[in-house]
Amino acid sequence: MAMQRLEASVAVSVSDLKKSPSAVMQDAAGETVAVLNHNRVMAYMVPAAAYEAMMERLDDLALADLVRSRADERPVRVSLDEL
Repeated sequence: MAMQRLEASVAVSVSDLKKSPSAVMQDAAGETVAVLNHNRVMAYMVPAAAYEAMMERLDDLALADLVRSRADERPVRVSLDEL
């Protein structure tokens, strides 16, 4: 079985997380926490600000893809007076 890559500098067992989730996040001091079950990552916990920044970045990437996909389209002339 291949080694699983750990994408966090802080790790906690699921049983320790169950005992005190808020203490785990406080001890992590704003870092992402890997939640381990039988020494395998089952989830990552990220601070709300980091999650929101990731979602915003994904939205930006999706918009950039849309712009690129439409780069070769012919423009359509419109007049605001027609509306």
